[in-house]
Amino acid sequence: MNRKLIEKFIENMKCLHSHVQEHNHPHLLLLQIGNTFCKLPGGRLKPGENEIEGLKRKLCSKLAVNSPSFPQNWQIGECVAVWWRPNFETVMYPYCPPHITKPKECKKLFLVHLSEREYFAVPRNLKLLAVPLFELYDNVQRYGPVISTIPQQLSRFQFNMVS
Repeated sequence: MNRKLIEKFIENMKCLHSHVQEHNHPHLLLLQIGNTFCKLPGGRLKPGENEIEGLKRKLCSKLAVNSPSFPQNWQIGECVAVWWRPNFETVMYPYCPPHITKPKECKKLFLVHLSEREYFAVPRNLKLLAVPLFELYDNVQRYGPVISTIPQQLSRFQFNMVS
């Protein structure tokens, strides 16, 4: 299959997303662990680290091909969504509850603009999947509450598909 990479969507704390197209429909790139669990790659910022610089660092460590022939120039765009974990439970909210003064975690989803063609290196224990947005939509059982709402979060953007 010939897939063209258009844009990436990234959460700076835990999640990173990539957007590809096939049949003029956008897809999200996810990492699959085993046969059932899918996640958005990424990690945590270092103490005092700038969001954008930390995001570029995580992208390089998780997806960049370690070769001078394939230089990475991550162009971080606007923030698409913010998710909050108020305590040590696994539940995340698209808002910070008013009674929480110090949330445990904040995840941010960013647009990252890429060239028409990009190369990625994925660890051997993971599989890179291209999942169409229509499969993600309202599919909380398979993808969880954060990933399954990405189609709604992206609905405010107009995508120009490259042929």
